[in-house]
Amino acid sequence: MRNSIGLVFIFLICFVLRGNSQQAQNNQPAWWKEAVVYQLYPRSFKDSDGDGIGDIKGIISKLDYIKSLGIDAVWLNPIFSSPNDDNGYDISDYRNIMKEFGTMKDFDELLAGLHQRKIKLILDMVLNHSSDEHEWFKQAKSSRTNPYRNYYHWWPEEKGKPTPRYSFFDVNSDAWKYDATTKSYYLHYFSQKQPDLNWENEKLRNEVYDMMKFWLDKGIDGLRMDAFQYVSKDTTWKKYPEGYEKDIIKYYGMGPNLHQYLKEMNKTVISKYNIMTVAEGAGSTLEDAHALVDEDRQELNMAYHFEIMDIGNDPAGYKLTDLKKAFTKWDQSFAEKGWLAIFLANHDVPRMVSKYGNDSPQFRSYSSKLLTTLIMTMRGTPFYFNGDELGMSNIKFNNIDDYRDIATINAYKSIKAKGVDVQVFMDKQKFISRDNTRTPFQWDTSLNAGFTSGKPWIKVNPNYKTVNVVTEEKNLLSELNYFKKLVALRKSSPVLVYGDYKVFDIENPDVYCYTRTHGQEKMLIVLNFSAKAFSYPLDQNIKISAAKVLMNNYNNGPNFTDKEINLKPWQALVFKLN
Repeated sequence: MRNSIGLVFIFLICFVLRGNSQQAQNNQPAWWKEAVVYQLYPRSFKDSDGDGIGDIKGIISKLDYIKSLGIDAVWLNPIFSSPNDDNGYDISDYRNIMKEFGTMKDFDELLAGLHQRKIKLILDMVLNHSSDEHEWFKQAKSSRTNPYRNYYHWWPEEKGKPTPRYSFFDVNSDAWKYDATTKSYYLHYFSQKQPDLNWENEKLRNEVYDMMKFWLDKGIDGLRMDAFQYVSKDTTWKKYPEGYEKDIIKYYGMGPNLHQYLKEMNKTVISKYNIMTVAEGAGSTLEDAHALVDEDRQELNMAYHFEIMDIGNDPAGYKLTDLKKAFTKWDQSFAEKGWLAIFLANHDVPRMVSKYGNDSPQFRSYSSKLLTTLIMTMRGTPFYFNGDELGMSNIKFNNIDDYRDIATINAYKSIKAKGVDVQVFMDKQKFISRDNTRTPFQWDTSLNAGFTSGKPWIKVNPNYKTVNVVTEEKNLLSELNYFKKLVALRKSSPVLVYGDYKVFDIENPDVYCYTRTHGQEKMLIVLNFSAKAFSYPLDQNIKISAAKVLMNNYNNGPNFTDKEINLKPWQALVFKLN
């Protein structure tokens, strides 16, 4: 009997240890899990020389501001040499700096300045395509026998028209461009000036790996892999079904050799550095995302999926239930394995307050703070786009001549040629165009919001007189100061990084209510995604009568009992339950 009890005891101990080991593995600390990432768009952040274009010296001049935010890492959009057909995502020299942005010496100074302030630097790696002005492509198009020919995808004229492929940015949506010199077509998923690289070619892959090492050896701290899910093509060029472009990730993403390339990249480069590696796009399924970032895959370490970003792209609005279900689905899938980036905005989408909040003068500030609360209280690594900490909103251009984004400009040309209603298109661009999020950063009330002493490359949002750093730093109730407090709360609260997430009342069309739990620590987050004030009944298992209010985007305290909370329009509340 005593032996039996002993065996049971040993079994229970092993079971507990195994469970703790699994929990430890799920919550294994890593700097990139605990970081708050600040995405910085260099062209629009700060201009140092009056040419109207943001630059590296401008960023350097604002490093103390960046430090004051409390963030841990900067994701810098491309600063490599580029003719700027797609604002730096068309690279002509991967080992040099865009002239408009400065020099390599400036970059080295920026990296040192960030590191001195204990801020890490993440660089964009644009590896699906290069610029057509890259030396590789110049060589490749010079003749069919050139050594660089196989760095890109070609279709010879004598085979007839190539199998149709869709282009995201082409006026005619045609991803094959004819080259008269070699009487061939080259592939470009994006603009004609962004030919796709041929990852089937081992020489090309080794060139890329050497380039990555060049930057990592300089001391950068991470890589964000732009459009990487597209790099592997089905080079049989089979015909896709009619309308495939409406489900483009299914046909373009996660190609046949993608994981082979990533494992090779990890073994050759990534595994040798303690870095953050972000998979932009994560396929079309949860399984795709896990295959990219689960630790045992030895590929990348963070999924940056688009499902949430795809919600709310209609000016008519969106359903909060869709947003809640998307967040919940991804969190549940990644609760035990893998890691997610959490975000609502970046350089490819409109301002978050205009898309997911309410940018009217009455509610812009409240809804901006609410969205910040959501990002900072979800499980995953928060990615926060520059200017959102101020509550910057869409500029809503009326004239096509004000736009600078190739996606909007070429789409305009296309719909005009087809005779589609131009006004309907323009109204949608006011809401959805990428240029809404690329307007100059609003520093103060001076000319051009303090961004430049010259003519800005794109117009400044007129609301800069009230929405700017100097004004908000002085106002304790501003979006900026709210952001700083929330970042500080997250960094001091492991529960907000690693804690379990549980959603309540998921079908409620107005309120997003969830808890985060880690050991004995528990927080409740209640977000009113509406312009209505009402009493919100709490789940019977939630008791808040003795709770402490940690964050409130209104100046006066909330009224609540164990049964209900009186919510104001766009109110955000964070409670410490125990």
